Amino acid sequence: MAFFGTSRHSEPTWQQQRNLAFVKWRLKKTVVMVGMMGAGKTAVGTHLARILGVPFRDSDDEIVKAANMTIPEIFARDGEPFFRLKESQIIARLLSGPPGVLSTGGGAFMSEANRSAISAKGISVWLRADIDLLWQRVRHKSTRPLLRTPDPYGTLKALLETRAPVYALADLIVDSQPGLPVEATAARVAEALLVRPDVLERN
Repeated sequence: MAFFGTSRHSEPTWQQQRNLAFVKWRLKKTVVMVGMMGAGKTAVGTHLARILGVPFRDSDDEIVKAANMTIPEIFARDGEPFFRLKESQIIARLLSGPPGVLSTGGGAFMSEANRSAISAKGISVWLRADIDLLWQRVRHKSTRPLLRTPDPYGTLKALLETRAPVYALADLIVDSQPGLPVEATAARVAEALLVRPDVLERN
């Protein structure tokens, strides 16, 4: 596992140069973004896919398409165990496809089966964020079924404390920081991938 911090002082010109630099590389394995709700996995993953010139996919979006229901509706009708089963099936299918960037739900990496599948066919990146940043991003959203409790902040904090040791098993760790542009965070993830020759190669 490797950790890569971020800086608040990334310049746009540096970012553009970094983006262009990665045109020379070919992605060999799917990059799987893991971490808490609100960490920015979808936003950062979308831009990372642009940098690398590969498809972006979101496991939650794929579940919604397959079920023709929203995630809160799936939780309400079928429960979390059913959702987790479908989530694992979707992740396995996406990992078997062409290499790309895959954003996963906050609980996906908690499954040992999912971690094994990701390790076998991809590379995991924990987009790490502290509780204050996560709360700032999710507190006004009604699409998070796990936070529909009398104390959503307490629930979020407990989830983070439980999940952080498992997220730490990811291959790479990149920090998501307040005020840091999505593009700069995505560029930092792309840079981190260079430590893995089995993931990126020159065209």
